[in-house]
Amino acid sequence: MATPDIENGQHYEKKHKVTVVGSGNWGSTISKIVAENTKEHPELFEQDVQMWVYEEEVDYEGKKQKLTSIINQHHENVKYLPNIKLPTNIIPNPSLLDAVKDSTILVFNLPHQFIHRICDQLKGHVVPFARGISCVKGVNVSDEGIALFSEWIGEGLGIYCGALSGANIASEIAAEKYSATTIAYDPPPMDSSRNPSQNATPRSQTPARQPNGADQLSITPLADMHHRDARGRKSKTKLTPVPSEYPPLDHITFKTLFYRPYFHVSMVSDVAGTSLGGALKNIIAVAAGFVEGRGWGNNAKAEVMRIGLLEMVKFGKQFFGETVEEKTFTVESAGVADLITSCQGGRNFRCSKLAVERGVSVQEVEETELNGQKLQGTTTAAEVNSFLKRRGLEQEYPLFTAVHDILEGRKTVDDIPTLVASDH
Repeated sequence: MATPDIENGQHYEKKHKVTVVGSGNWGSTISKIVAENTKEHPELFEQDVQMWVYEEEVDYEGKKQKLTSIINQHHENVKYLPNIKLPTNIIPNPSLLDAVKDSTILVFNLPHQFIHRICDQLKGHVVPFARGISCVKGVNVSDEGIALFSEWIGEGLGIYCGALSGANIASEIAAEKYSATTIAYDPPPMDSSRNPSQNATPRSQTPARQPNGADQLSITPLADMHHRDARGRKSKTKLTPVPSEYPPLDHITFKTLFYRPYFHVSMVSDVAGTSLGGALKNIIAVAAGFVEGRGWGNNAKAEVMRIGLLEMVKFGKQFFGETVEEKTFTVESAGVADLITSCQGGRNFRCSKLAVERGVSVQEVEETELNGQKLQGTTTAAEVNSFLKRRGLEQEYPLFTAVHDILEGRKTVDDIPTLVASDH
């Protein structure tokens, strides 16, 4: 997949260096994708991809060995992504600071509860003009508000960070089974960009790159320009522009970094909508499990998904109206496709289905079936309900509210048709 600038004979003095922060199941899969592409596009990227690995000892070939050593020698993450050969240009690194040294593209792929701690360690150690992509799915909801993980990272490190989310089961993608994802990245106004103007949000209107390589810029000095956050407010983070010696960090470059024949990429500018989809679909997956467990069949599940999708759109537009686009939920992998996948399988769906079939609570199924892991759907349902209740908006989201009330034992699955019957 050639880039237009390369086709036009444009050459850059410097290349982007990529680091993936995280090496679990999904982190190793994303590292594989990225490393395949850095190898194919030496005009844009340094070939080697650093992958930060939380060092641990694992049993391998009859003895305890360090995970980084195994990945380095055998090119396989035997603990988190077994039986998948990783590209030889992935460099596993147990040192977080060394892994990010001189990297201009940082891809974050770790449990959300570690974000603050990792950012604290990285602060002051990343390239000032680096840009990030968060593969951490979902959002953080509290009574006070909704926080995007990409903005936690961006504000924590003083950089701009986009988000990747979609119907993405890591093991299927690692096995190179066809799938797609959504990458939300709104190029900051101080960065030169070939981002098509029709895809830019009203708040960014990134200057267009001219065929001769010159940029149309306002007279505002680049360093003094501000980007806006997912609510359209001037960001607290003052960004350093990406130097012109590097290829622009825009939709074209990020699509080139992540697109594979088996992993298709749609680029959007709606970071909030892309992030919200990954969280809210878990509530709907619980509802889908409820009706499936009750034996109501495909019609009921389809109706729950339809109502849930409407509530996702409504929630996004109500709380991130300045930037959210409805089509992020209805068109993109991060919206409708992720919702469908989650309501067909996945642990939220499976556990709520089992709970109804066994006549026990979802919490009981969680304890017996998940080996200590926690369901995201039940937690998100509680957080979203608390957030809505504080604002007197519970009745505006009947499905979200019904799921929480059933989980709490105040309502039953049989009540769902009545609870969601209000005019949508």
